[in-house]
Amino acid sequence: MNFEIDFFVEAMLDRAPLYIIEHFQLVLIPLAIALVIAYPAGVLLTRPKFSRYTEKVMSIFNAGQTIPPLAVIAVFFPFLGLGYGPAVVALSIYALLPIARNTLAGISSVPYEIREAARGMGMTEWQIFKEVEMPLSFPVVMSGIKTSAVLTAGTAALAALVGGRGMGAVIFAGINFFRMELILAGTLYIGIIALVMDRLLSFLENLLTPIHMK
Repeated sequence: MNFEIDFFVEAMLDRAPLYIIEHFQLVLIPLAIALVIAYPAGVLLTRPKFSRYTEKVMSIFNAGQTIPPLAVIAVFFPFLGLGYGPAVVALSIYALLPIARNTLAGISSVPYEIREAARGMGMTEWQIFKEVEMPLSFPVVMSGIKTSAVLTAGTAALAALVGGRGMGAVIFAGINFFRMELILAGTLYIGIIALVMDRLLSFLENLLTPIHMK
């Protein structure tokens, strides 16, 4: 029996590169979905026409992060079955708040005088957003994206409970077989993945930031 367990442990560790790739997928896909939803929502909430909905919308995003991801996975599991589906939905919901909050804060922090100066130069509202608000709020927005990426990297381990695999599969295998080396390996790799995501996004932020704003 011990020989079989040792063989299984060795096989799990040998498959670590595959689990790492799967874990990156479990971070990048929900992060992309959250960005597509949360960034436009944050932008709209800074417009006078939609600002009255700010408290309600942000309360919904807050609730999405307050509810444990495992509970969200359990809710969607009957509809989406095993695999990535329920995990991606849960992680996407979990990643919404930091992006929406920082988008709202970043654009709202752009000084009124700068907007008025842009209008005085004849810029349209779209041009003001594109040429003024987006660049000035970019560092704050990127900070929210990095926060979501790190949170998602850690929480993605729960995907293994519904067949989503990733490094969570290694950790839960270690728990089931009382093998500390699997638990430590899975935890270490998740920490490295979170660090890599943070560094990659920081590099992207530096790359996209205009030279005169660095």
